[in-house]
Amino acid sequence: MVRQERAVRTRRALLEAAAAEFDRHGYAGTSLSRVCRNAGITIGALTFHFSNKSELADAVQSQGQLITRTALENLPARPAPALHQAIDLMLELARLLEAVPTVRSAARLSRERPKPDLAWTASWTVLAQDLFVDAYLDGQLSAAVRPASLMSLSMYLTIGVECRARADQEDPQPDDRGTNAVDELRRVWDLIQHGICHRPPIGP
Repeated sequence: MVRQERAVRTRRALLEAAAAEFDRHGYAGTSLSRVCRNAGITIGALTFHFSNKSELADAVQSQGQLITRTALENLPARPAPALHQAIDLMLELARLLEAVPTVRSAARLSRERPKPDLAWTASWTVLAQDLFVDAYLDGQLSAAVRPASLMSLSMYLTIGVECRARADQEDPQPDDRGTNAVDELRRVWDLIQHGICHRPPIGP
């Protein structure tokens, strides 16, 4: 039992150290020796759990997917229009990207080593797409706005949040913005809604 618990702790430490390294340096720039040094374990201990860097990256991506799915499943349910629920989802993604290195790492690795079953976007795009479709069918969107366009917009905004969050981690000095990525994204979506929402005609 003690050995098993130690193995679980070692694996957890490896995944945390690897996520931080992949997030900061990308797949190609990450060194297993640096991961081991930061995790406080030996290369031998690493290879006991993961035979190579690719397996380690797979595990980090899987963990990032799991964290994201769990967070979205646990979002408080509220009787809100589908478009508002979709924006809540995007803001939760921003919070995860800002606060959780494993999620940022999974997002970056998904672009650097595309594997459909490990893509970080797979953990949220279906849910977001369904909400945008519901918003369209419910008449919440302007007639010219299509769910696919909102999905493309969401993808670009999410990448922007990821880059902003990573930059903040690399240079945590206070600046004059006074806001975090989530607050900025909320304001962006407020502006977007002025352009995409359906507005009933005003009187004759």
